[in-house]
Amino acid sequence: MVELARANAAQAGAVNAAFLHGSIEEIPLPDGWVDVVISNCVINLSACKPRALAEAFRVLGRAAGWRSATSSRRRPPTRSGERPPRSVTGASPAR
Repeated sequence: MVELARANAAQAGAVNAAFLHGSIEEIPLPDGWVDVVISNCVINLSACKPRALAEAFRVLGRAAGWRSATSSRRRPPTRSGERPPRSVTGASPAR
C-alpha cells in the first residue's frame, strides 16, 4: 500500500507528501512534524483508541489540521428480515 501511495503521489506531482508504514499507536515521527492527519476508519480499528488519538495529536504541528471519517454498525438485522442502515458514517472538520 505504501508503495502504491508513493507511486500515485509521484504520478500526481505531489512533492509535499510522505507515506510511512507503522502503527497508529506509535507513529514513527517527531512531535509537531505533520501539517495534516487524515484518518479514514483507522482509529476504529485500533486496539487502544485513546493511545491512537494521543499519537495523532502528538505529531500535529501547532497550525495543523485533523480530518477523520469513521463508520460503525448501528444495529443487527431484525428477525423480520428488515435491513436497517448498515453503518453510520461521519467526518470531523479540521480544527
